[in-house]
This record gives sequence, structure tokens and C-alpha cells, in this order.
Amino acid sequence: MELYTFFRSSTSFRLRIALAYKGIAYEPRFVSLPKMEHHAEGYLAKNPQALVPALVDDEGRVFTQSMAMIEYLDDLHPEPPLMPRGAEDKWYVRAVSQIIGCEMHPLNNVRVLKYLKTYGLDEAKVNGDWYPHWVNEGFRSLEAFLVSEKRSGKFCLGSQFTMADVCLIPQVFNAQRYNCDLAPYPRVMRVFEAGAALEAVRKAEPSTQADKF
Repeated sequence: MELYTFFRSSTSFRLRIALAYKGIAYEPRFVSLPKMEHHAEGYLAKNPQALVPALVDDEGRVFTQSMAMIEYLDDLHPEPPLMPRGAEDKWYVRAVSQIIGCEMHPLNNVRVLKYLKTYGLDEAKVNGDWYPHWVNEGFRSLEAFLVSEKRSGKFCLGSQFTMADVCLIPQVFNAQRYNCDLAPYPRVMRVFEAGAALEAVRKAEPSTQADKF
């Protein structure tokens, strides 16, 4: 199994956490986003979306989109689980994951931040205004959701580590990289700190990757 990954990509980080948590061996294939290697002909043949990560199994089948990939891996390798069994708990985990993956991440994706500069916004405005604004909007919403649902504990879903945590951890890493103030989100940070202490997360985090720079 091969994982096409970039060390600082939060979606790649998600897959690395999931694979490490489940103990699934893979060969990393590094795709440099700054060098535009995701637009190279060879990579586009594998993933026409020109995004990372991409997972290639031993039969050469290619899987994309991180949350769909995590659920696929969970079906294929159910232990330890990253999705709960009950329908309502599944909804909750998917809802948390989508608050992050669908509401927060797209507005702070590197390609979006780069494109904003074509409208005359300088780096200080993009990194110091746009990014923190949408991070705060997203984490405010997520914090409120965790509080209102009353299901969080050590992790997003009580004591069970799930896809919701796999999505949350890289988002916090990115926010910290941009020096965002996360003190107003104590439940989010409690979950993050518990997850960041896991061996699977430490193995997957950007600073431990061979392609880091």
C-alpha cells in the first residue's frame, strides 16, 4: 500500500493518523505541494483532482478524499475502530468531522490562501486576518456543538478515539502554526491534547515526516 502525502497537508495528516492508529503498513510517496508535484502528469494519472492524499492498494486501486478513505479503512480493518457502531453516534462523528472538513478546512486551504493574493491581499492580510477569522468562526461553532451535544470527554466521543478526532488534531496543528489564539475553545483543546499524546499521532505529525523542510 502506498500513501501519496505531503508533510504539512492536514488531509494527509489525517490519513497518516488513521493508518498508524490501525497499524497498517504503507510506503510513503512524497508529493511536494510548493513544487507543484501534485500537478505532474504522473500524479494526475493517479488522482485527477490534483490533491493529496491518495492511497494506492496492492492491486493498484486508487482511493481519494480523506474522510471517505478513513471510513473505507475502517470497513476493511475494523479494529481498532475509528467509527462508532450506533447510527446516532455515527451521525455525531460525521457531523464533527464535517464541521472541520467541510466548513473550516476549505476556507484555509493553501490553494485558497494563495488565490486570495491575486485580489491584492498581501500576506499579512491573508495570514493575519482571513485565516484567523475563519479559524475562529469554525472553532467557535465546533466548541458550541461539543458543548450542546454533551458527548465529548477525553475525545470528541467520550473515551473513544474516532474520525472526529483524526480531523480535529491536524486542524489545531495548523491553527497553532498560524499563531491563532485557541484559549476560547477549552473542549476542543482538551480533545486535541489527549489525541496529540497518542503514539499514532506522534508518528504521523508533520515534524516527524521524512519530507519535512
